[in-house]
Amino acid sequence: MIVVPDAVAMERLGGAIGELAAAGDLVCLYGELGAGKTVLAKGIGRGLAVEETVNSPSFILMAEYVGRLPLFHLDLYRLTDAVDVVEGGLLDERQASGLTVIEWADRLGSAVPPSRLDLRIDGVGDGPRSVALLASDPRHARYLEVPW
Repeated sequence: MIVVPDAVAMERLGGAIGELAAAGDLVCLYGELGAGKTVLAKGIGRGLAVEETVNSPSFILMAEYVGRLPLFHLDLYRLTDAVDVVEGGLLDERQASGLTVIEWADRLGSAVPPSRLDLRIDGVGDGPRSVALLASDPRHARYLEVPW
């Protein structure tokens, strides 16, 4: 568990994740509305050298960005369950070439892919956040070794 004092630090954490990213990695973000998931995703984009502004793709569900690796940024807030994700083709083989970041990954339920890094963000508003990083496998464990 790490404490992230503000949005600048949250974006910096995202940047470190983006710098470590390898093709085929999956990062799942969990937290309440206003927890900082999109700020974290912006930082991940910066760490991947994405030149475009990374925004929440709430209405389009997935945005793709060009960087050191492709960034596939999904926001599942408006979906009710994994059926919508699968039927919408939001998870596919193209993502093996880049980093996939999923906001509101809890919407996937049991369909969340088993190989991933979970970031569970606790806190909203202007105050600090507690962020738990959980690697599901050795591939994603390298993210836990970075001194945040």
